[in-house]
Amino acid sequence: QVRLVESGGGLVQPGGSQRLSCAAPGIASIIYTMGWYRQTPGKQRELVATLTSDGTSTYGDSVKGRFAISRVTNRNTVTLQMNNIKYEDTAVYFCNAAHRWQVAGEENTYWGQGTQVTVSS
Repeated sequence: QVRLVESGGGLVQPGGSQRLSCAAPGIASIIYTMGWYRQTPGKQRELVATLTSDGTSTYGDSVKGRFAISRVTNRNTVTLQMNNIKYEDTAVYFCNAAHRWQVAGEENTYWGQGTQVTVSS
């Protein structure tokens, strides 16, 4: 099973910024959708942002206008720039990748192990 490799995360103050990066070293072909989901204890995993290889981006309502997703398509890497961070952004962030024939965010797609982002003053 291919595992995505995440970096970034950690402790950040409210109003601050944080950057998460993810790579898919075990996937040779161009991935169609790459993105980020997050999860807090007792809640379902939720969409943060995704970006397809043809440039279509999707954002969760709670991060619109604050977070920005970008990717280097031919390297299968994706970055999430988090700005104006709020306490409610505290979560484990998971990188996700899906081929064109898959549904992004589904269990049978590719996932990273997760990276903790904690917002605290």
